[in-house]
Amino acid sequence: MSKIESFKDLIVYQKAYKLAMEIFEISKSFPKEEKYSLTDQVRRSSRSVTSCIAESWAKRRYEKSFVNKLTDSLGEEKAEVRVKAKRLIKAESR
Repeated sequence: MSKIESFKDLIVYQKAYKLAMEIFEISKSFPKEEKYSLTDQVRRSSRSVTSCIAESWAKRRYEKSFVNKLTDSLGEEKAEVRVKAKRLIKAESR
C-alpha cells in the first residue's frame, strides 16, 4: 500500500471525481427546462462531494471536525437532490 500524501490519493476521492464526471455527462440529457434547477443542482452536488473530501482532508488532524464536515455534507446533498427529483417527477406526471 502506497503512502497517501494528498486527498487526491484517496480512493473515495478518485471514485467521487469519476462519478462527478459521469453525472455531468448524464445530466446533459436532462430536460432543457430543468437547466437552471435540477440539472444545476445535481451538477453542483456532485462537485460538492469532491470539495468536501478535500476540505475534510485539510482538517483530518481534528477528528471531530473531520467527521462532522463529512456527515453534514452528506445529509445536505441527499436532501436537496431528493426535493429536486420529486419536483421533476411531479412535473412530468402532469
